[in-house]
Amino acid sequence: MLRVVLDTNVFVSSVLSRKGGPSKVLDNWRAAKYLLITSPSIISEVRRVLQTLRIKKGYPIGQEEIEQLINLLEKDAVVIPALSSMKGIIPQDPEDEKFLICAVDGGADFIVTGDRHLLTLKEHGGIPIIAVRDFMDRLPESP
Repeated sequence: MLRVVLDTNVFVSSVLSRKGGPSKVLDNWRAAKYLLITSPSIISEVRRVLQTLRIKKGYPIGQEEIEQLINLLEKDAVVIPALSSMKGIIPQDPEDEKFLICAVDGGADFIVTGDRHLLTLKEHGGIPIIAVRDFMDRLPESP
């Protein structure tokens, strides 16, 4: 089964729009079409960004909805410690290196993102870095 790391922007976009590709990516995870690999630092960033959007931008995101997603990630995703260290791979946005670390430490097959800094790399450690649309094209069809 595919092992996939999702960037925070995929999670956030899936919450903001239930009709877009990111939402379909999460629906496919819930349908067990791939294993989601994540780390405590990614989960923490998802929570922080969603809470910031909720408070500062006025999006209709309730705290309960945020906690449901976080609980789902902690319970149903493969949460790895992601203890490796990488520095200087993405000098424009070093915070994005957490996704590379998670993918390498978690033996991921793909990193799925909308982040241009990551997409520009195209791959890291033999792991393709692809956009949501490209990932959806690679998922197996439902039986």
